Amino acid sequence: MIFGAPVFLFCTALAALVAVLLALGAIYRRRAAQAFGDLERVEALRTSDPSVRRAWKAVLLVMATALAFFAAARPQYGKGTRLVPATNVDVVLVLDYSKSMYARDVEPSRIFRAKVEVARLVKELEGARFAAVAFAGEPMGFPLTADGAAVAQFLRQLDPNDMPIGGTAIARALTLARDLLKRDPKSSEHKRIILLVTDGEDLEGDPAGVARQLGAEGTTVHVVQIGGRTPERIPEVGEDGRVVGFRTDRNGKPLTTALTVNGEKQLAAIATSTPGGEIIVADKGTTGIDRIAADLRKQMKSELAEKIETVYADVYYYPLGLAILLLVAEALITDAPLRILRRRAAPKPIPRTGERKRKEARRVPA
Repeated sequence: MIFGAPVFLFCTALAALVAVLLALGAIYRRRAAQAFGDLERVEALRTSDPSVRRAWKAVLLVMATALAFFAAARPQYGKGTRLVPATNVDVVLVLDYSKSMYARDVEPSRIFRAKVEVARLVKELEGARFAAVAFAGEPMGFPLTADGAAVAQFLRQLDPNDMPIGGTAIARALTLARDLLKRDPKSSEHKRIILLVTDGEDLEGDPAGVARQLGAEGTTVHVVQIGGRTPERIPEVGEDGRVVGFRTDRNGKPLTTALTVNGEKQLAAIATSTPGGEIIVADKGTTGIDRIAADLRKQMKSELAEKIETVYADVYYYPLGLAILLLVAEALITDAPLRILRRRAAPKPIPRTGERKRKEARRVPA
């Protein structure tokens, strides 16, 4: 048994104070009777001795007081167990929304498959908190929240065409992810993970340097690399989501996307700069996000605090109900025993003086 408000248990000492006051009252009553006159003669004048009844009333009042404060402490009794998912895991999803993510080497497209698998990851990691960063040339963020569905909706409603500035600013995206974690006061006590999903390299910033700062703070960065050195044509997607052709340069030559050797080294450096960071290269038909999700699920079921806890239910109404019954019983006990009133016969009226003389005269013989 546990208590929801154990501070009230100290107040049960007031029951002892009530008992002391009642005892002092009995002593003062006895002294008052002695001061009134001879105690035996005073007792003889009473129709009944109330001391026993008053003792029972005192006992009931003291017990009711103690039970009332015991009920106020909210006693709780274990009625079962439940599985508590890990709630000390913070995951920031950093998703690349550059136009190259429209490439179709992963069906139906890189960005579509990435959003589907990210939404599945959010759904499967029950109990974790999520934030999101969508980036191209500039990042935009969604703060940490326990509402994973809201994060998934944020990423799902965006498309590469919605990004105001083109490019692949990985360093800025990781910096924003770091800021989102720092803004939350609880995050410093949690396991912090950043999942970067991208198909390009940062030609402006230093994402590996940002990753080293994250690693020094204990944050793990996993990198999902979509695409490789094989050039892939980039579709031109209209506002309705349909492919209307392929992107070309000013000279009419088709634009392609492919990672360079330096790009692959950059992504690998981002992951290896953080404790436990991994880089996963997407295969044909998949992005590899599901593999990261499986690893996180395994950790959350072991070392990341998933546990079984006892479910407690309030049972304060039992002592409270008993306290009320004792108070009712105390009120029903009177100082003197109840007497059944009997109806007495009315006395005969006394005749008047003149009438009495006439009756006596009639009785005298002639």
